[in-house]
Amino acid sequence: MIRSINASISGLAAHDRKLRTTSNNIANLNTDGFKKSRAILKEAPREGVRVTIRREDTPGPPNLDAADYPDLPEERSNVSLTEEIPELMNGSRGYQANLKALKTGDEMIGSLLDMMS
Repeated sequence: MIRSINASISGLAAHDRKLRTTSNNIANLNTDGFKKSRAILKEAPREGVRVTIRREDTPGPPNLDAADYPDLPEERSNVSLTEEIPELMNGSRGYQANLKALKTGDEMIGSLLDMMS
């Protein structure tokens, strides 16, 4: 039972990291030259979740103002809201699911302790 709680806590931390990564991408949507990142979640040994942050170096659309202002980056951000909003929803639902599993595990331990006393 403690393993399930540890797995839920690991999942909460992983989805929190995913949400923060996606939020950072959205916050930098209009930052010229910004490159988006993705949080990749993988199963880790002993019922855990491992998070790997990968930067995506795909080019953004050209910055047409760069010709007039040489200090500006030559391309805009490669962040697209049509990709980020589903990522945000996915991370939010994953966080909620792990939170519910953690609460259920806590209730089960409480019930077990009540029965034993």
